Amino acid sequence: MTEQRAYRVAEEIKREVSDIIRYDLKDPRVTGPMISVTGVDLTRDLSHAKVFVSIYGSDEEQQTTMTALNNAAGFIRSEIGKRIRLRHTPEIVFQLDHSISYGAHINDVLRKIEGKDSRE
Repeated sequence: MTEQRAYRVAEEIKREVSDIIRYDLKDPRVTGPMISVTGVDLTRDLSHAKVFVSIYGSDEEQQTTMTALNNAAGFIRSEIGKRIRLRHTPEIVFQLDHSISYGAHINDVLRKIEGKDSRE
């Protein structure tokens, strides 16, 4: 299996998972906060997919949403199986991605530093 194909499949899974979360999941724990699928790590044999999500909200909202997403992983996997033609649909595990909130924190720190420099 080429890395190019694994990358294309991962991107397709990312797009479909985002669509499923946005339009097909009816769980209020998932539909409340803003959720963004930031990436998918796929094993070489396409049997396992680690889906990284960024959730805008408090720590409690993030944990509640992560629990709901992991509970809905079976439903999401079956939907992916219907939408993407693969011999085997990968097992899905959701993982919280802190990169967006970390980037926002770094921007805040840089603004504070920039503000101090302009006053000197």
